[in-house]
Amino acid sequence: MGFEDLIPAPREGWRVPPRGLFVLDEETVLRAEPGTERVAHWMRDALGAATGLPFREGGAENGIVLRIDPEMEPEAYRVAIDGRAIRLDGGSAAGVFWGAQTFRQLLGPEAFRRAPVDATRREWHVPGVVVEDAPRFPWRGLLLDVARHFTPKGGVLRCLDLMAAHKLNVLHLHLTDDQGWRLEIKRHPKLTEVGSWRPRTRFGHRASPLWEEKPHGGFYTQDDIREIVAYAAARHITVVPEIDIPGHSQAAIAAYPELGNSDVIDTASLSVWDDWGISVNVLAPTDSTLRFYEGVFEEVLQLFPSTFIHIGGDECPKDQWRRSPAAQARIRELGLGDEDGLQAWFVRHFDTWLTARGRRLIGWDEILEGASRTEGRAPAEGWKSRQGVRAPGGQTTVFGLAAGAAVSSWRGYAGGVTAARAGHDVVMCPEQQVYLDHRQDGGEDEPVPIGYVRTLENVYRFEPVPPQLTEEQARHVLGTQANVWTEVTEDQGRVDYQTFPRLAAFAEVAWSALPAPAERDFTDFERRMAAHYRRLDALGVAYRPPAGPLPWQRRPGVLGRPIEGAPPNV
Repeated sequence: MGFEDLIPAPREGWRVPPRGLFVLDEETVLRAEPGTERVAHWMRDALGAATGLPFREGGAENGIVLRIDPEMEPEAYRVAIDGRAIRLDGGSAAGVFWGAQTFRQLLGPEAFRRAPVDATRREWHVPGVVVEDAPRFPWRGLLLDVARHFTPKGGVLRCLDLMAAHKLNVLHLHLTDDQGWRLEIKRHPKLTEVGSWRPRTRFGHRASPLWEEKPHGGFYTQDDIREIVAYAAARHITVVPEIDIPGHSQAAIAAYPELGNSDVIDTASLSVWDDWGISVNVLAPTDSTLRFYEGVFEEVLQLFPSTFIHIGGDECPKDQWRRSPAAQARIRELGLGDEDGLQAWFVRHFDTWLTARGRRLIGWDEILEGASRTEGRAPAEGWKSRQGVRAPGGQTTVFGLAAGAAVSSWRGYAGGVTAARAGHDVVMCPEQQVYLDHRQDGGEDEPVPIGYVRTLENVYRFEPVPPQLTEEQARHVLGTQANVWTEVTEDQGRVDYQTFPRLAAFAEVAWSALPAPAERDFTDFERRMAAHYRRLDALGVAYRPPAGPLPWQRRPGVLGRPIEGAPPNV
């Protein structure tokens, strides 16, 4: 394999004449200069297993040298291969690690296996090349929803390996929802004793009449999380946890009924939700609810070193608050104006709480809604719930959020545009473009079709930075994220099918300095994918084949929710 087949595409690459090939064999050594020792450990573990070569410690001749070059950007790398040595330089250990991922691709698809496929092979040939590269965005993310359908710990570790192979560096772990609570909280044990499982599950979209009549559940112990976080860190991936408030909380209320609006419903009768959609059962706006979740977040902060902590903040039905005398009294007490203000009050509380502990809140773009109504403020002229507050002179101001709060823009670009104009950082993940649970083709064989058709080419032409942002505002776009929701992806095979090969296209969008969407060379990307499919085969990924689903990947008779036409660009 040459640098011409790399995914993501590097900034620069060229062949080194006249040496041709470097030969790896049992005499090839690996030298790790200071700061690169963990990368060397990964290389011996992953590449040593695939090649059967020991990669002993040694000098620079006939070997691989790992080195940090402080003159380079932190995640930048240089791979230089000639007939004498292989040099992997990076601006930090992360840069060296990304260089190691490129080197693995240069070795060929067999380097992605866990054991040699040819026990007699003693040599591996690597082309003489130089590759110089650096990422476009610092946030190159993947959301994995483990709340709707649980992914066991081993599946999360596998996901991290697949992310690393694509140079993605943020795993957004969606840990709680109406359908399940997946994180052990020692001071509140019922969250997993009760909240981590449901008696049955609807099979397909919520319009489907089919049910899987068996319990579904699971959770991560705190030691599981420590292992996941450490495994991710060794691959230079940050794990961002999401604990959803104040909506998407029925599993928590089922475990602790006092968290719900017990003055309007019998919260003690609630169970973990077995259906899809948005539950009307939301958290009660009480001081005791705040103290409960402060305790949850105290344990979360001990487990996750991530600067960002995701609090959800989305899709919170207001009906119970409208009917609740206690909620209405809280609105009057705090001078909030209405239920949107009450939701913003929840968000603002934990924004302040996290900021005081040196962390940064991130939430879905609904955290912008009602912000102008907190603390008794009246909305400015021209206020719109999805657009923040329009101040004189056209500048957007989002009241109520700390300066460090960030927004995951999922309903389109609009929330991200509003936040960036107000000086808040943004992760672009519009559902119309990069929700990978949405269908990949309009054919009848597509399993459980959800949403708009988003083909491999559609994802490849996704642009995270909307043109209406100025250069200064665009600096607030930290990056982009593909989201994999699991209502209709019930196991690893289904998650693989929905995620791949589109995650490869997304990874190139997030990493590479691509031209404008219409000018991108999708034909060349397809050519490179021919090699990448072989890498995915070696990794055991059950991706969607270019010709369509295999017979066992189909789900005949299981209803989805397809949406016809092109998605709106909002």
